[in-house]
This record gives sequence, C-alpha cells and structure tokens, in this order.
Amino acid sequence: METCPDIFELSDGNFAVIGTEATDDLDALLPPGVTRAEGERIVVITRDTIVRAKRDIPDA
Repeated sequence: METCPDIFELSDGNFAVIGTEATDDLDALLPPGVTRAEGERIVVITRDTIVRAKRDIPDA
C-alpha cells in the first residue's frame, strides 16, 4: 500500500488534503491575520504535491 501526501476533489466540488498533521507545532506560528477555527487543523503537504496537483485544480 502506497501512502503519500495528496489533494483530491470531492463529489461536492470541495478539495480534501492528505498530509502531515502539524497543528500543535504550527498554530502559534500563523502569520498575522490568519486564523484557524476550532474544528480546523493545520496540515502540511510538500511543495511537490502542490505543484503536481496544480494541473488538476480548476482556475475558477
């Protein structure tokens, strides 16, 4: 079974991200003006994953 970070589109048009959960490590480091709701988590994915996914993410 292969595992890796990934981004995929859900049937409702939203996107889901599989990555490394890092909320505890990064929460205090969020830039000014960036907030996280109680139910949200910070997930880290590699730059390579975003670059490869770009072709599958619609412009609008």
